[in-house]
Amino acid sequence: MKSISIASLSLSACLLLTVGVAAQDIPQSGQVDQDLLDLSGIVIPIPQINFGNPPPEFVGSPAIANPFPAKPVPQSPFMAPNGLSGVHLDAYQSDTYTFGGPLGRSLEVTSTFRAGLCGTVTFDSKGRIIVVCVGRRPIVYLMDPVTLRVMSRLPMPANTAADAPATFGAGGYFFLDQLSRAEIPTRDNDLWRVKVVDGLLGPTLVKDHTCEELSMAIPSDQSILSTFPDSHGLLWFTTSGNEASNEPAYVGTIVQSSTANTSCTVKVAPLPNNEIIRKSFGVDPDPSRGGVFVVSNKHLYRFDAQADGTPGQTWSAPYNFGIRTKPGQLYQGSGTTPTLMGTDYVAIGDNADPRMHVDVFKRTAAPVLDRLVCSEEVFPPIIGDSFNSLIATDTSISIENNYGYEIATTLFGLTTVPGITRVDLDSGGTGCHTVWENKTLSVPNVVSQASLANGLEYTYTKQGDLGGRTDAWYFTAVDLRTGELVYKQLAGTGVLFDSHYSSVYLGPDGKTAYVGVLGGLVRIHDRF
Repeated sequence: MKSISIASLSLSACLLLTVGVAAQDIPQSGQVDQDLLDLSGIVIPIPQINFGNPPPEFVGSPAIANPFPAKPVPQSPFMAPNGLSGVHLDAYQSDTYTFGGPLGRSLEVTSTFRAGLCGTVTFDSKGRIIVVCVGRRPIVYLMDPVTLRVMSRLPMPANTAADAPATFGAGGYFFLDQLSRAEIPTRDNDLWRVKVVDGLLGPTLVKDHTCEELSMAIPSDQSILSTFPDSHGLLWFTTSGNEASNEPAYVGTIVQSSTANTSCTVKVAPLPNNEIIRKSFGVDPDPSRGGVFVVSNKHLYRFDAQADGTPGQTWSAPYNFGIRTKPGQLYQGSGTTPTLMGTDYVAIGDNADPRMHVDVFKRTAAPVLDRLVCSEEVFPPIIGDSFNSLIATDTSISIENNYGYEIATTLFGLTTVPGITRVDLDSGGTGCHTVWENKTLSVPNVVSQASLANGLEYTYTKQGDLGGRTDAWYFTAVDLRTGELVYKQLAGTGVLFDSHYSSVYLGPDGKTAYVGVLGGLVRIHDRF
């Protein structure tokens, strides 16, 4: 093993403390207050750090668009247009776009240093970015999509309970509604509705609605994870639960008062058997089918609202939650948000050993003899897990291997176990099968996305064979039909370019992508 100098270790430690993101499991000690770092109107690039050999800037060749056939995901009338509304892009949580992204034509890479993980990127009706960057305290930013200049900012509450679990929720997960208002869970267990007010001096982010009753309905040692509207516009949310105190997670609904902007009606239902939640949830926006789909550490659930708005459990399905918390996971259980497929199915990844599976279930509310459609093995024995959402169309699924990820395991030239696999449903929904495996690309932690318009899967890879201690992070395009690498573009070097469970996003111009990283936000753009 090559020795690592004390100076290098000290520098990396200082950088990690500076970033200090309170998303997922990063410690919060020694963090820098984002208020002091935010220089509105001035774009400071994310610092590059490299202790090894200079990495190649571009590998591969520009792509030729080749649309991938799929049925469209239905649009929720209560959310911003599909592809612009949240981390998984739509109510189905499909992670698929109907418009294109960079084809690799003379790519331009820029960034903005925010000292926080800019995890969920959305676009308002004027094409501006609304993003929450999660650090010591989450901050909502309105940004210019080209220059990344901050146009407005709105600080959100910091943690109020020392024993509340650190999660990507409470600021990380949020969605944009049909009026371009952001519905954002907070760390003090509130729900802020934030809108943009355009005035003579420019746009301003303002808090439009809160829910005082919400914090009284949720234990203080839990965190709100995610919120979405169902097919009738009723807002749903989930909480984390608390394993240490044997507290179950809650599934809840919210009706925001139209007369009092600080009031809501809240209904909650606990999960059975002290089960916990760490992922977001999926919704069918078609009222003829409906359903809210939640995965806990032991079961997949369908909920539907009862007459008074209380969440009612329609069905539950067990899955193989495994025997351990694998490296790359933050708890023992499924690491994937439930993803809806077409009109009939919902999919997750399990946590089985020796090999994990992609599991597809029938999502109908009607009772069925066997809800499981298929369970397809993916990734090598023992060294396979996924802690990010599936990409899914009505018939195809792509899953990435995150086994081995921690911040430290991607420092000084290291990376994680490689692997991306595509699984398709058999004709008639009688089973599923593996279509291809990419065994060379390492995807440590990002939420990958696919463009159906050009047939590319966009991901974010860490190359581990560059020699020395080079930490090179690449924006990467893979052929969704074959799994072959098309191209990859260097996004940056060093720990501040680690995506840490954030996502890849495509801009509505069809030529630009964005990646949330520990240091802020990266923009990748086709020059022509």
